[in-house]
Amino acid sequence: MDDQNKNLILATALSFLVILVWFVLFPPPEQTTAPESAEISATDGTEVQTPSAAGTNTVGEATADATEIEPDAQAPRVEIETPRLKGSLSLSGGRIDELFLKDYKVSIEEGAPIVELLSPVGSESAYYALYGWAPGAGVAGADVPGPNTLWTVEDGETLGVDTPVTLKWDNSKGLTFRRTIEVDQDYMFTVTQSVENNTQAEVGMAPYGILARHGIGEDGDLPDLKNFFILHEGVMVMADGVLDEIDYGDVRDFDIDPNERAQAEVFQVKEGGWVGFTDHYWMTTLIPAEGSAFKAAAKYDARRKIYQTETVLPTLTVAPGATEEVTTQLFAGAKEWETIREYQADGVQKFVDSIDWGWFYFLTKPIFWLLHNINALIGNMGWSIIGLTLIIKAILFPLAYKSYVSMAKMKELQPQMEAMKEAAGDDRQKMQQGMMELYKKEKVNPAAGCLPILMQIPIFFSLYKVIFVTIELRQAPWFGPFQDLSAPDPTSIMNLFGLLPFAGPQPDTFMALIFIGILPLLLGISMWLQQKLNPAPTDPTQAMIFAWMPWVFMFMLGSFASGLVVYWIANNTITFTQQYLIMRSQGYKPDVFGNIKSGFKRTPKTDDK
Repeated sequence: MDDQNKNLILATALSFLVILVWFVLFPPPEQTTAPESAEISATDGTEVQTPSAAGTNTVGEATADATEIEPDAQAPRVEIETPRLKGSLSLSGGRIDELFLKDYKVSIEEGAPIVELLSPVGSESAYYALYGWAPGAGVAGADVPGPNTLWTVEDGETLGVDTPVTLKWDNSKGLTFRRTIEVDQDYMFTVTQSVENNTQAEVGMAPYGILARHGIGEDGDLPDLKNFFILHEGVMVMADGVLDEIDYGDVRDFDIDPNERAQAEVFQVKEGGWVGFTDHYWMTTLIPAEGSAFKAAAKYDARRKIYQTETVLPTLTVAPGATEEVTTQLFAGAKEWETIREYQADGVQKFVDSIDWGWFYFLTKPIFWLLHNINALIGNMGWSIIGLTLIIKAILFPLAYKSYVSMAKMKELQPQMEAMKEAAGDDRQKMQQGMMELYKKEKVNPAAGCLPILMQIPIFFSLYKVIFVTIELRQAPWFGPFQDLSAPDPTSIMNLFGLLPFAGPQPDTFMALIFIGILPLLLGISMWLQQKLNPAPTDPTQAMIFAWMPWVFMFMLGSFASGLVVYWIANNTITFTQQYLIMRSQGYKPDVFGNIKSGFKRTPKTDDK
């Protein structure tokens, strides 16, 4: 086995290893049980109390006395209507708990409903934002609005762009609370909370924000999660420029925090940040004012199966006759790169990192940027992926040129190498020394042949990450049947790619893995043709591996996103063209048709007699 074939098999094995790892799914860890959430300390050290999503607590109690949030379908609601959002907020608790994303449908099927992001308590998987004040010095728990407090509308009718809504609640003890909610043209809500002190004594309280998600089932699972290990779904905490990502399974495994009296992890943020939940394409994020200190927490209520993230700001002291207010923001929407980048430019710290760029972020970020800008020019993501492939191949061309030149020279040296093998006989050391001298004399690098393949591994992984994670590829059409490049090829050999009058196998089934579509088939053919630039290896084991490799890859990638398969087909096609032309320029003429013919010839059996 010569060095060139050894290197090629090594590179192929590495490629197989990378792709096989992507099929690995990590099962969620077992949940633990814990008591209900309890006291929370403000960032200035003053002991205050925030209500958990499960209920409220009273300062000074040794154990939590929770009152569940009541699903009140009869509570008055305020409509939310913007060019991109629709929904409502409940006056019971003033919760933002119903939100739909107008620009996104759950599928590409005709008549499919739009995506629902937030849903009220009482629905199958409630998901909502809750704001309030944690009582401090001089204030009892009943003196501040709770999660079931019935607010009244003081100003505004429908929450929309340039039409804010102000809610009001009077505790009948001299404190008047107001909450003004605004929303922009995209997905950012601005919440201004104020308290007016009409008593004769100063009072203290800390403003908080809570995001809560209700799990279902014994394990507290959340519906519609991908549960794929290359995608982060769960809690995100940006604290002083450092991003911490916590999966839902890890949230369930939190140790009990004695200060929180709950399964919790607490982050003391000094100079700004944010905290929230992220899914595949959507997220909700609590964002205190830029540069402000606050405490962020992530919790899990094992009994009620509620995940919770929260921000608690420093305690405000409100003098008699004074009014204090604090403004925070809530992002609730799609993780669009351009939209999130604009919010980052407006002061939301490292907000673009809320998109899961992965370990190869130094590749995924520029690859996405390039793909995004190509698509802005072309207006079709399928052709943009092909354009991206051309640019990547152009960038790597100097390396590919050296590699293919080296491969052509290796072909020219083949007769001399065969002569060395015969002369050396069984003396492998003499053979190796002779080959090294020959390589040095002819300035040939035997490892150069596998370098382009090795370079493709991180690029392929990064592009896979981009196609799988970014919402810009979700339901992105190309042409004909390819209306979602983030989904597998919808065509199938079973119905001759739509020519026969019956449907192919359902996606995510075993039959779909066997009866693949046209794109994986073209991928296998392109890999097979690329192999035919060189004669089959003389070693039977190598020949068998090379013969099967294109078809194994064809079935392995059949269930991958069709956009990724488009990239690989384009990459193979360009690689074939480059290699053919470069080898011709070096005086070696690849006999493609001859190699194809020889591949169909049966190897004669040896006579053992």
